[in-house]
Amino acid sequence: MTFQIESTDLTLEQKASLLSGRDFWNTEAIEAAGIPSILLSDGPHGLRRQDSEADNLGVHDSVSATCFPPSVAVGSSWDPEVAARVGAAIGREARAAGVSVVLGPGVNIKRSPLCGRNFEYYSEDPLVSGVLATAYVRAMQAEGVGASVKHFAANNQETDRMRVSVDVDERTLREIYLPAFERVVTEARPATVMCSYNRVNGVYASQNRRLLTDVLRDEWGFDGTVVSDWGAVNDRVAALAAGLDLEMPGTGGSGDAEIVAAVRNGELDEAVVDRSVRRLLALIGRTVPPAGDVDPDEQHEVAKQVAADCAVLLKNDGDALPLSTRAAVAVIGEFAANPRFQGGGSSHVNPTRVDTALDAIRELGESVTYASDLAGNAVEIARQADVAVVFAGLGERDESEGFDREIIDLPAAQVELIKAVAAASRRTVVVLSHGGVVSLEGWHDDVDAILDGWLLGQAGGSAIADLLFGIANPSGRLAESIPLRLQDNPSYLNFPGESGHVRYGEGVIVGYRYYETADVAVRYPFGHGLSYTTFETGDPTVTVTGDDSATVAVSVTNTGTRAGKHVVQVYVASSEAPVRCPARELRAFTKISLEPGETRRVELTLDRRAFAWYDIELSRWVVSPGDYTVQLGRSAADIVAELPITLAGDVIIPVLSLDSTVEAWFGHPIVGPELGRLLAENMPGEQSEQARNSADWMRMVASMPMRRFTKLMAYRGVELPAESLPRLIELSKGGA
Repeated sequence: MTFQIESTDLTLEQKASLLSGRDFWNTEAIEAAGIPSILLSDGPHGLRRQDSEADNLGVHDSVSATCFPPSVAVGSSWDPEVAARVGAAIGREARAAGVSVVLGPGVNIKRSPLCGRNFEYYSEDPLVSGVLATAYVRAMQAEGVGASVKHFAANNQETDRMRVSVDVDERTLREIYLPAFERVVTEARPATVMCSYNRVNGVYASQNRRLLTDVLRDEWGFDGTVVSDWGAVNDRVAALAAGLDLEMPGTGGSGDAEIVAAVRNGELDEAVVDRSVRRLLALIGRTVPPAGDVDPDEQHEVAKQVAADCAVLLKNDGDALPLSTRAAVAVIGEFAANPRFQGGGSSHVNPTRVDTALDAIRELGESVTYASDLAGNAVEIARQADVAVVFAGLGERDESEGFDREIIDLPAAQVELIKAVAAASRRTVVVLSHGGVVSLEGWHDDVDAILDGWLLGQAGGSAIADLLFGIANPSGRLAESIPLRLQDNPSYLNFPGESGHVRYGEGVIVGYRYYETADVAVRYPFGHGLSYTTFETGDPTVTVTGDDSATVAVSVTNTGTRAGKHVVQVYVASSEAPVRCPARELRAFTKISLEPGETRRVELTLDRRAFAWYDIELSRWVVSPGDYTVQLGRSAADIVAELPITLAGDVIIPVLSLDSTVEAWFGHPIVGPELGRLLAENMPGEQSEQARNSADWMRMVASMPMRRFTKLMAYRGVELPAESLPRLIELSKGGA
């Protein structure tokens, strides 16, 4: 639909009314002006559209819809096509249901495995998160439905989420917590961006002008609508001035009145109101009429197909998997019959149907017995079977929106069951269902195989059965590390904070970046995942394509007997930057499908950002000149090939001031030699010779600001000409 309405055609009161919801899920309409209401709905992995009682915590029922694998599973696919299929499928259901904006995807980084909402996020790595979310948004919006990328920004815990201040340095924000948002905004142009509840360095995200305007709009060029998380607005006028357009849900007119009063008393320029109204009208204008009947069976089949691409085969000793259809299989565990397939809270979907793994296994296997977790005969049926398949994991009461976990262990009763079954069975396979990382310790070495399904949506049961029997070949890779201990996680001492603050003390060394840099062992590393076939990586090549970019080419061969999918992972390592950097960082990846014996050569681009770090002094991305190592890995911990390259990078000649360090002054390519000459001319000969030849002396004064250094030298009887330092500062500007 299109509008010919200008903000001048509306009264101030009408304009203010448009900037908050009419109710819980709908925007305000002005029928006299021809402005309709539009419907927003939860739904990163399926629609949660409510027709009666509304809430944002998943308490009340919603209309049935297909529940696709949540982002925790899609992240493990490492496949933009999987993310796109989910986005498109949800988009089709949303359009058919008259939903204009779907609240998703969530792209926040998994800083800690304890975050209760990790099931709704993709990865601990911003590249994986950004690439998958971009594919999701593009596909959804191609169906005529707007996406809402969330939660902007640094929303990485549920504890005290409504008010906690995330205290984080600029470099860490830029390199870890903002890049996924940046990629989605610049490459997919989402209809909306949703602000988070928390504060960022003391300022609520809803009224953080630097985030909502300076970064999001001015730097990244976002031209859509900024919407609040439900109930996230602390000060309506401050939020509007900062760049938040639409407050949700409705406030019964109180927010509108605050806006009108602020304009009337001169606190707020009406032009700010007009600007947000134009953005909202543009959002309404992009709405397309409801269309298309969605076949629930077809949607369910999509959910099953993508689920099979998401599960991660962690362990498979002795080729315990795949199972033979002729094997006597003992299925054990409540999750086999009553699956856990999604997270709790605002994204909780009322599924159209649910496949159970038990039913699907019975359809495929010739001899299947079953016992729940608490059944006394579980060990006995395991003893009599060829293989026991134990279903374990976490329930919704263990992890959900609104609270964080305190431990990562499986329930003790499940651990005891796994150990007892493994002791009795010839072979034991464990299938896991959970939204956040769970510890494998205490039982890992007792079992033969582990298939981690995370949360696989309503068709996950059938997908798991296909994977167990080899109808589908596992191809997932871990999008987050599985530590040996919770205490090994880099955020452990700073999560979830205290006294209303959480300090991101680990900086950019998050997830695998920490484990690889600090040489801390993990149970399974980021990027790990097995297959029923084998792959061989040929000799890669790297071609430098400019001062700060390169192209990687590599051949991959399926050397096994089954068709399968392989993820090419490219990491970059560097010691050139003058700041602390991880041992390696994922900088490119692609997932390819290969038939047995097939070879394919793939090329991946490493652009400028693949080699850059964020310079907080220059407020820009910088590529340091020098040597880099391009690495190909099966995971972050398993590097199979390394290639050195040299980049010209950025030659930055700094502008000096009296607050610049002595090291910066002497190291300056233009000013340094001149300063050395001046000191030599004005310092007594013997003293000058001692200073020049004393490395210890230079180390002692290297970090000293120049203004203090000159005072120290004056105390020692060395006076530089009064005009010399201002002249040298100007000289440094000329070389910048």
